[in-house]
Amino acid sequence: MVTAFVMFIVEPGRVTAIAERLLEVPGIAEVHSVAGPYDLVAIARVKKHEELADLVADHVAHIEGIERTETLIAFRAYSKRDLGLMWDVGASD
Repeated sequence: MVTAFVMFIVEPGRVTAIAERLLEVPGIAEVHSVAGPYDLVAIARVKKHEELADLVADHVAHIEGIERTETLIAFRAYSKRDLGLMWDVGASD
């Protein structure tokens, strides 16, 4: 599984409409509005890198109102939940 974070700069006043449109795209798991240099961040999950290329270049970047995208590909996932399980290894109830 390939996970990527796709950041978007969108036209003013279009955040909600574009977020809803992004959620219709297969491979987009979540969309968050954010503060900072970007307006939206989408979490994409696909099986292969080629699918990610198609998702961003062919299906997402051309949505009307999106001015710019930047994509970060995740190498490894870390979370408190996973770390908590690690600390429980060998612990008895």
